[in-house]
Amino acid sequence: METALTIRDLNKSFKQNLVLNSVDLTLKQGDVVYIKGANGSGKSTLLKIICGLMTADSGTIEKANEVYIGALIENPSFVESASLKKNLQFLLGLRHKTPDTLARALCERFDLNFENKKPIRSYSVGMKQKAGIIQALMEDQNVILLDEPTRGLDKKSIQTYLDVMREQIAQGKTIVVASHDYEDIGFNRWLELDDGKLCELETPDNDLAR
Repeated sequence: METALTIRDLNKSFKQNLVLNSVDLTLKQGDVVYIKGANGSGKSTLLKIICGLMTADSGTIEKANEVYIGALIENPSFVESASLKKNLQFLLGLRHKTPDTLARALCERFDLNFENKKPIRSYSVGMKQKAGIIQALMEDQNVILLDEPTRGLDKKSIQTYLDVMREQIAQGKTIVVASHDYEDIGFNRWLELDDGKLCELETPDNDLAR
């Protein structure tokens, strides 16, 4: 498989706290990666740096030309006074004029009314989370970064999430999930971020659900 993304010697500190310490990671096309780590271990920071929301202190990230990243990191942010439709169409228009066909289909899958005119500020945490997952997938992105994707989701929505993500895997997408809730979508790699170091695990261990 071809390489989608390579991270070399990535470092990030906040004040005197070294969060990422010489992190190395290579993602091949089609990799499905789970990252475990305690609160504050740097999982969200790593994903933010990969998708350009935060700058590393040092190190490099090389992305293949065809890489197009979709991401849900921490709590999804929207224009709270606008509807779901206006939010998703605005995001679709930032990069290029992408049809909203996939966005509409995903909304239906996740039981969200694309045409609902209510402002998104009226949505529950779970509804906003589903909207966050949708925006990470709706442009057929080929590298998907998800941070605590099942936060606030009910059982039905979690099952929809699992079904949708397994479909993404079948399409050959590269997926990275950082989460405390181990919902197995079909991972082929397991990593642990601890004390700033990212280590590869040979197999999932018994503590992944904690």
